[in-house]
Amino acid sequence: MFGPALVPLAQSLGLAVGFFGVIWLVSLSRRDASLVDRFWGMGFVLLAWYFWYASGRRHILSPILVTLWGLRLSVYIAWRNWGRGEDYRYQAMRAKHGDRFASVSLATVFLLQAVLLWGIATPLFATQLAEHDATLEVLGIGCWLVGVLFESVGDWQLARFKADPDHHGKVMDQGLWRYTRHPNYFGDMMVWWGYFAFAAAAGGWMTIYAPIAMSLLLMRVSGVVLLEKKLKETKPQYRHYIERTNAFFPGPPRKVARSEAR
Repeated sequence: MFGPALVPLAQSLGLAVGFFGVIWLVSLSRRDASLVDRFWGMGFVLLAWYFWYASGRRHILSPILVTLWGLRLSVYIAWRNWGRGEDYRYQAMRAKHGDRFASVSLATVFLLQAVLLWGIATPLFATQLAEHDATLEVLGIGCWLVGVLFESVGDWQLARFKADPDHHGKVMDQGLWRYTRHPNYFGDMMVWWGYFAFAAAAGGWMTIYAPIAMSLLLMRVSGVVLLEKKLKETKPQYRHYIERTNAFFPGPPRKVARSEAR
């Protein structure tokens, strides 16, 4: 399926590398490698519109939905981290590597994310290569709507919770957070299965590796695992929250015996 379109696919890899290369240069001047997180969503927006243009402007719904999702994500992360300085993960990396941090961050953060983003974005490319099956497209829109709902509402609820001084040091277990410990990550996963449904509707079934990779990243690598390790260290109540609340997929809270909850 990709045979006739290998050139734009290769060009999109160069575009992703160039995009993150520019962000890397800016991060060096600002001494803030966490800028990469703010532009993750925008990288997908850039590739989605490139795929649309390179394919002869076949399927405009896909880049529009990617733009709505990517803009919201980037704006939210930028707002959440405004004035906080560099994320603790990159601070630890900076302290560990010292003068080598610039080259190490280029290879292990910025270029790695560029390649990951490009690989995960390939369903957006496949979406543009053929006419669509209407049933799968409707399924894709449904997955996207569920995903954006969980992401945006979950982020909004958490922001409101943290804004209340009375909640300082407490665990968010209200709203969507009552049914899953990570509604934003679950939503992100659903969005990408929605994009895959668009690709499948155009015959791009082989790109199923992309939503699988995103799901594994969120659940097993950079999402739930890293965040929960920190939360268990900083918030003792979080262990009780784990006992009664699903880690990822939403579900009713579990009942915990009083003696177990202490």
